[in-house]
Amino acid sequence: MTDKQAKRIAKFIKPLRVKPGSQVDLRDFDPRYKAGMKKRQGVELLKTGVSLLTEYQTRLAAQDTYGVLLCLQALDAGGKDGTIRHVMSGVNPQGVHVSSFKVPSVEELDHDYLWRYAKRLPARGDIAIFNRSHYEEVLVVRVHPEHLDRQRLPEAARGAGIWERRYREINDWERYLTDNGFTVVKIFLNLSKEEQRTRFLRRIDLPEKNWKFSQADVRERRRWDDYQQAFSEMLSATSTPWAPWYVVPADRKWFARICAAAVLAHTLITIDPRYPVVSEQARRDLLTVKRELEEEAPAGEPADPFAAEQSRHPE
Repeated sequence: MTDKQAKRIAKFIKPLRVKPGSQVDLRDFDPRYKAGMKKRQGVELLKTGVSLLTEYQTRLAAQDTYGVLLCLQALDAGGKDGTIRHVMSGVNPQGVHVSSFKVPSVEELDHDYLWRYAKRLPARGDIAIFNRSHYEEVLVVRVHPEHLDRQRLPEAARGAGIWERRYREINDWERYLTDNGFTVVKIFLNLSKEEQRTRFLRRIDLPEKNWKFSQADVRERRRWDDYQQAFSEMLSATSTPWAPWYVVPADRKWFARICAAAVLAHTLITIDPRYPVVSEQARRDLLTVKRELEEEAPAGEPADPFAAEQSRHPE
């Protein structure tokens, strides 16, 4: 990764980043924005991005110092599953863990609202992806305040200012994570109402897609304006210097995937994980083992086949 490449990625995602402290109105973000790019060019860029993520994920795991939490938020049919599938296609599945959060269980409701998310945080060296995240607690719960009844909060905790308090608590929690070596990156897939309608119809028209559609999707669509307001206020209150939000145009799936890959790549480049350097004694021990293995080479075979191959085909 050259400085020039890193700067290009940073420049590409800059228009997507929600400036901390700014007031967000989603109507100012175009869901069909594509930066003047054509799909064919985008497919090649995505391949490059996936390759870059593969390299940096290996470094992240080897260093075993930092962890990454990627939060994906979107309305129904926003493309979260497809984004995960395409962007993470080249990484080692042992180091990536995806969690989807549905209606909370009885056990989860017996704890504070961040408890079930904290249980799924990444270990050092890993990437955790939240397919929907702790932000459901200021989105769905806000649009449907009846969900607060199920959380059995004390009466004093349900009064005026509950959402501002939750924004503060989430910001503090994410600051705590980043202070301890766990980078938090947040992507909102911004889908237009018309594109959602089209995708819903596709799920109905194609039998193999029927399973992805439910009546609940239609009910939530009727609250479109409420969700747009909730998202706008959430983005305004919780895009911070330590855990910024990126609003990714989602009407074109191919472009949304490029953006998500670029945001995650930028995050890993900023961390800049390195392969551990062994001590001088450990290096001497390795050379001793190397000589022993070379002495075991069959007659006519190179002592070190790997070194011989590298000398014939240097990178």
